[in-house]
Amino acid sequence: MLFSDGVSHYRPYKGRWSKTMVGYGPEDNHFAIELTYNYGIHSYEKGNDFISITVKSSEALKRAKQENWPILPGNKLEAPGGYVFQVIDEKQPSDSDPIQKVTLASSNLSKSIDYWNGILGLKIFEKTENSILVGFKENETKLELRCSGEAVNRGKAYGRIAFSCHHVEQVALSELIKEKKQTILTPLISLDTPGKATVRVIILADPDGHEICFVDDEAYRELSKPDYESEKVLDIQIRKDTS
Repeated sequence: MLFSDGVSHYRPYKGRWSKTMVGYGPEDNHFAIELTYNYGIHSYEKGNDFISITVKSSEALKRAKQENWPILPGNKLEAPGGYVFQVIDEKQPSDSDPIQKVTLASSNLSKSIDYWNGILGLKIFEKTENSILVGFKENETKLELRCSGEAVNRGKAYGRIAFSCHHVEQVALSELIKEKKQTILTPLISLDTPGKATVRVIILADPDGHEICFVDDEAYRELSKPDYESEKVLDIQIRKDTS
């Protein structure tokens, strides 16, 4: 999808931009990664906030070898921009999401646990001295927070993690965050996407500044329906891009 300034309510860059959602299946039951291309922006200052995305797929490793893509020690693949994918060398599951977890840095694991588990209510699935694995459901992609031993610097290449919840739950969440005196980056707001559903969001920040977006599930299910024709539009814009 190609957008102009009109749909930039919570983006740090101005001007035209293209958004591509990728994943191993429909967004209703799969984790999706949003790739955003800002026209005219040629590099981003990376921080130490993002550690990796873990994928279970021996098939991905085979494809990397076929394409002569460097496989780093420990079966790690590095995407353009330096983003690391940790690949588990096991058969890619067909009955669950191959994306196992997203790993982010934490400067203080105790504070991270208090926030993600204590306030937001994510369940703890695993816990070690230096990390915690949390999520809402057993069969969904998890979030791992790993103690980095240093302050988290988000640079200018950061993103955010998003969850869907029922429309009525957003108001209760907003009130809870205010009550707990936590950070709300963007209060409840409805965002229009040309030709698609209007979605209400609230954007929060955890103690390390990691951004968390809660979108209303009902509208987002309409917005996130696959739009395979948009790939043709994106290809045209890529060929036309001279920025």
